[in-house]
Amino acid sequence: MESEMESWEGPIDTGEVPEDGASFDVVVVGGGPSGSAAAAYNAMNGCRVLLIEKEVWPRDKICGDAVGGKSLSHVKELGVKKMVEETPHFMVDSIVFGSANGNTVKVMLPQDEFEKKMAGYSLPRMQFDYMMFKRATEIVTEAGGSVIQGFNVKEVLEEGGRVTGVSGSFGGRSDEGETLSFWSALTIGAGGYRCPVATKLVEGIHGEPMRDDDHYCGGYREYWKDVGGFEGSQGPIEIHFIEGVIPGYFWLFPVQEGVVNVGIGMVISEQRKQTGASKSLKKKQRWVIESHPVFKERFKDASIVEGSQKGWQLPFGSPRKNPPSYQPRRTAGAGVMCVGDAASLVDPFSGEGIGNGLLSAKMTAKHFNKDAHSEGFP
Repeated sequence: MESEMESWEGPIDTGEVPEDGASFDVVVVGGGPSGSAAAAYNAMNGCRVLLIEKEVWPRDKICGDAVGGKSLSHVKELGVKKMVEETPHFMVDSIVFGSANGNTVKVMLPQDEFEKKMAGYSLPRMQFDYMMFKRATEIVTEAGGSVIQGFNVKEVLEEGGRVTGVSGSFGGRSDEGETLSFWSALTIGAGGYRCPVATKLVEGIHGEPMRDDDHYCGGYREYWKDVGGFEGSQGPIEIHFIEGVIPGYFWLFPVQEGVVNVGIGMVISEQRKQTGASKSLKKKQRWVIESHPVFKERFKDASIVEGSQKGWQLPFGSPRKNPPSYQPRRTAGAGVMCVGDAASLVDPFSGEGIGNGLLSAKMTAKHFNKDAHSEGFP
């Protein structure tokens, strides 16, 4: 948000690229918080890890930007919490819930956790992901592993239903660069809702559906400056259930003093039932900001941060009771585990995914042992 370049707006040096055909204990596909944590936890467990990220830092990530108490124990354990505290952020002390009829209630977070700075933060994912990936790079390389950026996984390698590694090239999916292959006893899918590893596991190997629109949420985010009702760098985040957005909500999450993440999310199957402009989350949010009797007043002196308007999708961890969706969606198999959004772990009430993502990342290191699984997991 600053005019001068901040540390997270610069590159991250990830060192040399491993040779084609190199073998690792663990290959992690995806360098977001879940993938970075999975790579770090497994490296801390003595594994030689390859962490792959398709983008090149600096890069943005669309999200509500909240990092809650469920996440902070992992953030602290991985040595990132102090980094978070030293960058611009918003300290969350409470959550305001608003109903369709305009009533609100403020729920305070536990005071002891807040005093320990373990209740919650809100900061742009561009910052948070940078810190997580940079720290993972340090941990992985110090343990003898490798980290690469700008590498597009085009094929998940498989032998007899067992995932054995990945292959791909640098650049976009249509680029014809040199193909490199990497082998591993365990491949971890952390590539978000379109993760190639998860797709291979669920659709390719087991012939099951990846997607169920009753359990997917569409999201749209903008950054705004000077939204009314927020002062300082500490206070509540807000979740509002507005007629026409349910099942879903409109959110206001400050990310630093004077800057607010403003967004809207809605279950995709319900969104598809909308007609006309109501089908567009961007247009629906514009209506809330400009016409809703409460919010038009709060936005009257606010200005949008140009270029921040982006949308994405969230795969919920809600029970999928009707076949062929299966309950829950498959997240592990021979030679493979998935974490975070790739494992469809987003909380269906809050829309928060980082906490479950970091927990699932730690679980991979608890269930994989490089000696016991040297010939393949499990």
